[in-house]
Amino acid sequence: MLRILAFFLIVLAAAIGFSWLADNPGEVSLLWQGSEIRASFMVFVIAQLLLLTAVVLVVWLIRLFLKSPDRIGGYFRRRSRDRGYQALSSGIIAAGAGDTILARRMTKRTEKLLRDQREPLVRFLDAQTAMIEGDHPRARSAFEAMERDPETRLLALRGLFLEAERTGDTVAARSYAERAVKIAPHVPWAGGAVLEAKSLAGDWDGALEILEAQKNSRLIDSAESKRRRAVLLTAKAIELGDGDPAGSRSAAIEAQKLAPDLTPATVTAARALFRLGDLRRGSKVLERGWTEAPHPDIAATYIHARPGDSPEDRLKRARVLYDLRPTHVESDLALAQAALEAKEFALARKHALAAIASEPRESAFLLMADIEEEETGEIGRVREWLGRAIRAPRDPAWTADGVVAREWAPVSPVSGRLDAFQWKVPVERVGGDTLITDAAHPSIALDSDRLDRQPDDAAADDLVADPGISDGSGRSTNGAAAAGFSQTSATDLLETGREAQR
Repeated sequence: MLRILAFFLIVLAAAIGFSWLADNPGEVSLLWQGSEIRASFMVFVIAQLLLLTAVVLVVWLIRLFLKSPDRIGGYFRRRSRDRGYQALSSGIIAAGAGDTILARRMTKRTEKLLRDQREPLVRFLDAQTAMIEGDHPRARSAFEAMERDPETRLLALRGLFLEAERTGDTVAARSYAERAVKIAPHVPWAGGAVLEAKSLAGDWDGALEILEAQKNSRLIDSAESKRRRAVLLTAKAIELGDGDPAGSRSAAIEAQKLAPDLTPATVTAARALFRLGDLRRGSKVLERGWTEAPHPDIAATYIHARPGDSPEDRLKRARVLYDLRPTHVESDLALAQAALEAKEFALARKHALAAIASEPRESAFLLMADIEEEETGEIGRVREWLGRAIRAPRDPAWTADGVVAREWAPVSPVSGRLDAFQWKVPVERVGGDTLITDAAHPSIALDSDRLDRQPDDAAADDLVADPGISDGSGRSTNGAAAAGFSQTSATDLLETGREAQR
């Protein structure tokens, strides 16, 4: 709108000017080599304008002529560049589709057409093509060349990281990820890789710093950040253990506040408080954890908080837990075990049967076998309960990536994933083994299918001999001294039966 208005104002000014000249005619004379030229002032002005236009036109033609070689060369360069970028685009699409022949052909064409452009994507296309061709040395070489260019350094580190992971070189992969984090802390793959690497190495403080950077960069949401921080703090608290009870207490209590359902945090915090002589506060921590997520480790720690307690005192503490979660199967099992140790057989039987009715599983039947042996001593009934234990579903355990661990661990020994272990019934492999490992030493693993195959009823009755006396270590043992198995636990008998059946 303003441009149109300006144009009309200029035309109006020119019209007014020419009108004024027409109303005020004058005469201009020019003496040139003895000749006098006379003209009106209007004609003189028009002649000057025409002369100026002619000069400008001549200058433009001269410049056009002088620049024509560059313009012609520029046209061909632009044409070559456009064809090069078209080839580059086609090559990247072909590489993504896995078309190695087309990708390599487009790579060569791109290198030819864009050789003067210093286009970083040309090297990237070469590396991608080499990877899908299986030429990994060439791919690494291309990524290393890209790393020297600041524009493509992060992309090159990503490629080198993936190559190192492919070959299983965890040290190199961690190095590339750490270098990438220094350049761009907000990149998810680098931050996640460094976090897992530091967790596997036991560098909990370093892992917490990476997690904080991820949170500040908004790579993970608040809930996930709290959960991961709780896991790392729990691992740190466990490591401090007896060496620094105060530090272990602080880390574990913070972890429990961040994730109240994280059982290892609850148990570790309570044990640290017990070491520091704060029995009351440690018990409160366990009670809160039990209310949030009942777990046998919490029950064992709470009931045996005072080593010198009598069985009756332990039964009282078990009743406290039961009152907190009276409808949970773990409450029944904990109270039944404590009642058995206190020789309260009626109470033990009542809650063991309640546990079986609520969730029939191996440990509940083993506990009933213990009760039968202690109360009645009838070997037939003990055998019956052991036979049912063989056929019962397995108990929950710490499981991650197909691994059943004896203790919780912050990372998976298989994938290195943080917070991988879950308390659940292990998945039984069809025709395969279950990997059982020590969480403290994940590299030491035992292949066992000791609970995977279940014998039929008749075989169970034949295989489960008279059980042995309970060893007092928990609810998963049985005994029958009269049958000559006084030193054999029910769990051992259960395993022997299943191995023989297999």
